[in-house]
Order: sequence, then C-alpha cells, then structure tokens
Amino acid sequence: MQLKSNISFDNTSVAFESKSDAELRKSNFLFSVVNNPVMSDLATGSVKLALAIKLPVKPIIKKTVFAQFCGGETIEECKKTINELQDYKIGTILDYSVEGGVSEESFDETKKELLRTIETAKNNEGIPFCVFKVTGLASTPLLQKVHEDKPLSIDEREAFNRVKERVDEICKAAFDSGVPILIDAEETWIQDPIDTIAYEMMEKYNKQKAIVYNTYQMYRVDMLDNLRKAFHYATMNNYYLGAKLVRGAYMEKERERAEEKGYDSPIQPTKDATDKDFDKALAFCIDNKQRVSVVCGSHNEYSNYYLALLMEKHSMHNNDERVWFAQLYGMSDNISYNLSKAGYNVAKYVPYGPVKSVMPYLFRRANENTSVAGQSSRELSLIKKEIKRRKNHK
Repeated sequence: MQLKSNISFDNTSVAFESKSDAELRKSNFLFSVVNNPVMSDLATGSVKLALAIKLPVKPIIKKTVFAQFCGGETIEECKKTINELQDYKIGTILDYSVEGGVSEESFDETKKELLRTIETAKNNEGIPFCVFKVTGLASTPLLQKVHEDKPLSIDEREAFNRVKERVDEICKAAFDSGVPILIDAEETWIQDPIDTIAYEMMEKYNKQKAIVYNTYQMYRVDMLDNLRKAFHYATMNNYYLGAKLVRGAYMEKERERAEEKGYDSPIQPTKDATDKDFDKALAFCIDNKQRVSVVCGSHNEYSNYYLALLMEKHSMHNNDERVWFAQLYGMSDNISYNLSKAGYNVAKYVPYGPVKSVMPYLFRRANENTSVAGQSSRELSLIKKEIKRRKNHK
C-alpha cells in the first residue's frame, strides 16, 4: 500500500537540509570510523585511556562525537540545537544522560536537573516531551532487591520511598506544566518496580490525557502481552495509557546474564520476531487510540512507514497529538526530516550533560552503531549520496 503523502526515506536533500557541507563532511568522517569495527574499538579505547590519565581531550571530543550526538553540556548550551531543530518543525526531548549515581545526594541532584528540563519545556513549544531513567534517581541494587521481592531493611524501605517521592515530584511537575514525560525502560532484572511506579503515576496524572508514558522494549518476548495488560489495566482504572515503543537497548547484556544464571533468555530469538512484535504493538496502539497515545522510538524505516500507513488507514491527521515519531539526535535524519516535512509529529532525543559524564552514553552509541546490522553503513551511504548530489548540483 502506498502512502498518500508519498514519503521517501531516501530523499537526502530533505534529510540533510539543515547541514552545511562542512557538517556533512564531519558526519561522513565520524560514521566512517563507527562503521569500521577495528577503527571504532581503537577510537573508543583511546578516548577511555585519555580520560583515565586526564589528557586534555575534552575540546576534541566536544567538537566531534559529542557535537554529532549531543546537544551540549547544559540546558542553556542545548538551546541552539533546540532552535535549529524547531526551524524544521522537529521537537527536542532533552535527555539528561549522566549515569551511575550512587548517593542520595546525586539522586537529588538529578531530580533537580530533571525538574529544570520540565521548567524549560513548559515555556518552549520546541520541547514536546521530557524524559528520565529511574536509575538516575535510585540505586540499581535497591531496585533489583524490590524486583526480586526480597525483604527490605528499614533503611532500604526509606530509600525506596524516597525514590517514589522523587518520581512523583517529577511527574507532578510534568502534569502541572502540561508537559508529557517519558519513563525510560531498563534491564529486565530491575524493570518490575519501574513498571509499578509508572502505572501508579499514570493512574494519578493521566485522567484527562496521557502525561506519563512507560517504555516497552519489544525485543522482550513478553512485551506485547505486557502492553496489552497495561491497556486493560488503564481501561479498568479509567486513565489514558502513554506508550513509548522501542526495540531495546540491552540485548547482549540480557542474553549473557540469562546464560550465566541459567534462566531462559527474555530476549526474542530473532530480529524478525522483534520486528513483528514491534509492528503489532504499533497496530494495537492505533486500534486503541481513544485511550492510548504512542511515541514510536524507532530507527527502522519500515516501522515508521507502517505507522504512517496505520494513521492513514484510521483517517487520522498526520499531526494527531496522540502519535509521535522519535529518533536519536545525530542519527536517522532521513526518517526524522522527511516525516516532519510531511507534517507528522517528530522529535529527537537530545542527550546532554558534562562531557565526561555523558561518555558512557556515547560509547554505547558507538557500540550499537557498529553492532546493529546495517545501521552505520546506512547512515554513511545516505551521507555519501547527499555529498555527491550537492557536488553534481554545483
């Protein structure tokens, strides 16, 4: 079936309209490195070593990989990126990407920063969503203990209550500001308490519309069923379900842990199985659009095209506020910019934070781009195609 809006994700003149020739050449260099596993390993290893022995590499990182995938070190620094994306009718989801806090003080600092992102979004239509990870507000061992339903000490119970209070403060601020907020998914062995908190927040703040969104990692074998149960629970308790669909981010780690501890892997057996469940989840959300709002967090061209087809089949406007398409900043501009040009709601996840603190995120991006079949080579081929097109048009 052909879309009436006739979107082409191969249209590089739209995809890279916002990039100068120099920026395009820089992207070409970066994806050439990422696309080569040996070069990528060498580059990430060198950066890790340089940071460990405190070499002054921050300016180089900031001008290269950081500039490609991040908006800045602070919200203020991100404003240029927010405005540039908004010029092309693409929203920004400010993603405070500082990881690995372990103290109550660090969790409270992260909470304050997340509240600042909501305050910024409240007065800026270029920021349609905010986002957070519960592990930025809680200790992972504590979440794991709750997930495993082990008895908590008095101190642990108090700490977990503080986690719930932080999340509630963030969701209340989002509700009061009218800014939808996405709760990111995490590893399976800490996910249950995150889901429980997310649904408590939805029941509290999603009575009129979806403000709080939970994230569904469709590479999990149980996730389509989890989504259906979440919808059923929302219907029974009379609130709106906010669903962000992603394929998933912890596949190797999940499989290794399952093998090491001797339980069945929670991950789909094949990529095809993941793709099928992802597209079934999209169809489920659109079939139940009266109660479900969906963010399609995908770099898969077919899934984005399929969602646009579903919307057309249901006679929905391209800019229906219940449906958003989202990609990571610095990647899949062929999807984001072409969808935006056709009038769909599109947003980019824009990570930010101090360079050193954001490095774990950037290392993961490099690793995923190298390991996900075809991702960086697809990026590279599109960039090269646009460079060639521009040369031919001069």
